[in-house]
Amino acid sequence: MSVGTATPFRFDNSFARELPSLYVDWQPAAVPGDDVLVLNLDLAAELGVDGEWLAGAEGRAVLAGNAVPEGATPIAMAYAGHQFGGYSPRLGDGRALLLGEVVDVDGRRRDVHLKGSGRTPFARGGDGKAAVGPMLREFLIGEAMHALGVPTTRGLAVVATGERIVREGMLPGAVLTRVAASHIRVGTFEYAARLGDDDLVHRLADHAIARHHPAAAGAERPYLAFLESVVEAQASLVARWMLIGFIHGVMNTDNMTISGETIDYGPCAFLDRYDPSTVYSSIDHAGRYAFGNQPQIALWNLTRLAETLLGLIDPDVDTAVAAATEVLNTFPDRFRAHWLHGMRAKLGLDSADEGDQALFDDLLAAMQRERLDHTGFFRDAAASLRAGGAPLPPALDEWATRWLARLDAEGRDRTVVADGMDLVNPRFIPRNHVVEEALAASTAGDMGPFRELLEVVTHPFDERPGAERYAAPAPDAFARTFQTFCGT
Repeated sequence: MSVGTATPFRFDNSFARELPSLYVDWQPAAVPGDDVLVLNLDLAAELGVDGEWLAGAEGRAVLAGNAVPEGATPIAMAYAGHQFGGYSPRLGDGRALLLGEVVDVDGRRRDVHLKGSGRTPFARGGDGKAAVGPMLREFLIGEAMHALGVPTTRGLAVVATGERIVREGMLPGAVLTRVAASHIRVGTFEYAARLGDDDLVHRLADHAIARHHPAAAGAERPYLAFLESVVEAQASLVARWMLIGFIHGVMNTDNMTISGETIDYGPCAFLDRYDPSTVYSSIDHAGRYAFGNQPQIALWNLTRLAETLLGLIDPDVDTAVAAATEVLNTFPDRFRAHWLHGMRAKLGLDSADEGDQALFDDLLAAMQRERLDHTGFFRDAAASLRAGGAPLPPALDEWATRWLARLDAEGRDRTVVADGMDLVNPRFIPRNHVVEEALAASTAGDMGPFRELLEVVTHPFDERPGAERYAAPAPDAFARTFQTFCGT
């Protein structure tokens, strides 16, 4: 491995400087290959990194983990976490490394992170490697979420390592280069609190405030304001998930960021037919992380964060608990406000009405009864407006009458309303069955289906003649048996 390779990355590694108790220095494992399967040139430009350099020999070496770029300080981050409700005191980056932080062309600080780069002291018996399929899945879903306007980590590149790794069989290995606002998680705070070092929790909170929630620093009670800011960020994020039918699949506290970005696309999936009890994850046997449970799980996770901050919020435990509880109790209303705003946009409504909650709840109940496609319904509703009120499924006649009355009361042209709906309701999402087809082809060495799918889902609102199959829900036979996996 070459160390100190000159690169266009401009590193300034604040986490490594300020929080040495929360990581171990480590190096990526050398690999025999560095074949770039997909490269995100738009993201490279945001980072101020030349795409041609990344695609060249020096760039490929960095992306594969065969060279450490100048200014990088590779570290495996430490964190704990509640996994399916059970506490694990020491998790951490078992197969990943934070290379460092880059201040991008817009002045934003971004983590550059390798995933699948080999065993670390946190590996817990794993081999530290990653397979091509799961790394391409994370790249694809992250870019689709970004195009849908959802805060998310993003993939800079996926590189095939030339290794064969053991999973359900022998699979081709890969490294994902991931970019995030940071990788500070609720689990990071849990780990710091577990160490019993009050000063460390204090410094971690100050670091997170400065990096992600700077307005909290000037508040009368800055650590309570920090908690409130994280609560707001997560309420907004999970509302966006619910509006597009996204199922994270493994909402452990080590998979919830302080920044409010979506992270760790392991057993994730998207709804086809609307059903809040939908679970695809092979390891979620009790349905803890079912689609409809995501808001309450987010609040549960935020409560774990609040517990680590009590000593900073107030020296009196009872006072701190009361203050934190008051903030946590705002989550349902914050989530509901974001969700209602999003549903109004999805249905073309320009104003708020006290009957909106019932209107939306009744729609979702009807969609569940009739097994309607969650994504397709809203595009169909817009089309019905353009057609002068062409009927939706007959079972929705009563609901449609109420909806049209609300629209007509606002006095706007229905075609204009329909056009606005199409700007917020995607035509294309990463349909589970199409994603699986593309990943299977990629694992077999054919990247064509993946690249075509990536092009479609990164332009989700465009009509695309000839691409109808990308908009169709999965066949029933697929949906009945489909499972997702963590990809470890």
